[in-house]
Amino acid sequence: MAKQKQQQKTTKPEFSIQRLYVKDISLEAPGSPKIFRTEWRPEVNVDLNIETHNLEDNIHEVVLKITATAKLENETAFLVEVKQAGIFTIKDFDNEQFQAMLGSFCPSLLFPYAREVISDLTMRGGFPPLYLTPINFEALYQQQSEKGKGTSTGTIH
Repeated sequence: MAKQKQQQKTTKPEFSIQRLYVKDISLEAPGSPKIFRTEWRPEVNVDLNIETHNLEDNIHEVVLKITATAKLENETAFLVEVKQAGIFTIKDFDNEQFQAMLGSFCPSLLFPYAREVISDLTMRGGFPPLYLTPINFEALYQQQSEKGKGTSTGTIH
């Protein structure tokens, strides 16, 4: 029994990335081609959503969904949506650390990939590339935690 307790105390937390991938991707340009003849001064709205799924013991999928909508004079120029996902091994963290890994650390790893996909998609759609500004997922996670909304799933605006 004492040996078992000592093994539990000496177990180190384990984190690894098993796979990163695009789960879903779309670009809609409902105002084209008319929108291309308008001066390009869009109003851009970006929504973030983080979903987590337990795949098996210590294996979790985290999905960062980013939806960006650009409008010119109330007409939608484009709507781009990316679900950037990853499969992660997260083992032997206490509950608070585990929730922070799912709600902050993993999304921060996924964000640069989603950001690149969005930039590329908007450019391929004939628009100037949309460069999303960096996001402090740790601060967003703290805000969500303080509001009591939980950490494993939520929408961040």
